[in-house]
Amino acid sequence: MIDPIILFFLLGGVAGLLRSELRLPAAVYEFVSIVLLLSIGLKGGVELAKQPFSILLPHMVAVVAMGFLLTLIAFPVLRYLGRFKRADAASIAAHYGSVSVGTFAVAIAYLSSRQIAFEDHMPLLLVMLEIPAILVGIVLARGLSRETHWRSVAHEVFLGKGIVLLLGGLLIGWAVGPNGLKPIEPLFFDLFKGFLALFLLEMGLITAKQVGSLRRYGPFLVAFGIGMPLFSALVGTGVGLALGLSIGGTTILATLAASASYIAVPAAMRISVPEANPTLSLAAALGITFPFNVLLGIPIYHALAVWAHAFARG
Repeated sequence: MIDPIILFFLLGGVAGLLRSELRLPAAVYEFVSIVLLLSIGLKGGVELAKQPFSILLPHMVAVVAMGFLLTLIAFPVLRYLGRFKRADAASIAAHYGSVSVGTFAVAIAYLSSRQIAFEDHMPLLLVMLEIPAILVGIVLARGLSRETHWRSVAHEVFLGKGIVLLLGGLLIGWAVGPNGLKPIEPLFFDLFKGFLALFLLEMGLITAKQVGSLRRYGPFLVAFGIGMPLFSALVGTGVGLALGLSIGGTTILATLAASASYIAVPAAMRISVPEANPTLSLAAALGITFPFNVLLGIPIYHALAVWAHAFARG
């Protein structure tokens, strides 16, 4: 049976394409986003306290390296095969080297509904994967120039809403533990899928707005928006196996690698690479990659993780 949260996404997409008056009020969307980010952080923080830092450090280093690698691979494909301008190629590459919190939340819901266990420190890896692609994207677009406003970039990257809420949730969950969170469990844990359904309803509406842009910018962006996530998922699966993650953990890491940012990276690129066309990045990330991952990608990445673990066991 199809997950109801996916049907909410489809409802938003169909309503948007049909130009319905359906809209999620801005204040409600903001509230839902905050709750989702805090929920993910809190869940990870509770379990983070149980794990020694010596175990987490190799995972953190590997994920940062993966973020650098995926951005560097995406850039020449966009620059020389897609024939995008340097700034546009760097901006799109940064989006695909970074991560989508919404896709991460859907992956968690997918695994939880099937009672598939995964490592509890995955939200920490989510936070780590936000940062390297932004830095590489800026350097690819501008070089190591004095004209780059690194202070503004650092403020946007490290003090942006998403990072603050995720890290804040991690620290709160780590500090108080499961018993301390019991009074707020109904809001942040019990209603998680309900908030995710509302979030995906709005994402469906937003995705529908990008269809026109995709018509204008041609088939290459469509092919890249599907091909790059599939390639990145292979990389994420390989890294998950190398780190000794479970099937569930490998699935999530593959999903993180395959997702594309539509929150942190657009904000950072707007500050540092204003000449890049944001429509191109958002059309690919929201118009193609996000719906592909939500509807088809995550089950594919789970099947890939199952196959990879079976192959590794011989």
